[in-house]
Amino acid sequence: MATSNATATWEGKLKEGKGTFKAMSGVFNGAFSFGTRFAGSKGSNPEELIAAAHAGCFSMFLSGVLEKAGHAVTRIETRAAVTIETVDGAPKVTRSELDVRGKVPGIDQEAFTAAAEEAKNNCPVSKALQGNVEIRMTAKLA
Repeated sequence: MATSNATATWEGKLKEGKGTFKAMSGVFNGAFSFGTRFAGSKGSNPEELIAAAHAGCFSMFLSGVLEKAGHAVTRIETRAAVTIETVDGAPKVTRSELDVRGKVPGIDQEAFTAAAEEAKNNCPVSKALQGNVEIRMTAKLA
């Protein structure tokens, strides 16, 4: 199996400092800070990376589930919203909400929702989050 790598660096105090992250593939990199994580400042943060990972993993897995069931996928678009909240006095990722839209000729909403549920429960990122983060989902055909 494949192993993916990334690095992150933090410099300075918690609230005044700054951080950077970088995928070892070179495909993405970015900066983050206390403000971008907890105060709504413009910029990226680790939770945004979790959201991108969850959306990407889920979309691929759903395509595979549908293909295995004999349905040719035209398009799957997933938005993941990852929430970080204070729980028992400490920050905690509490929820990942998936909102998926699919263009899949010849399938009805019930079959699409069932396939999406299977993907939600079994994509590798969902499995990594299960038991620690609530995962919610809405699925609609385009």
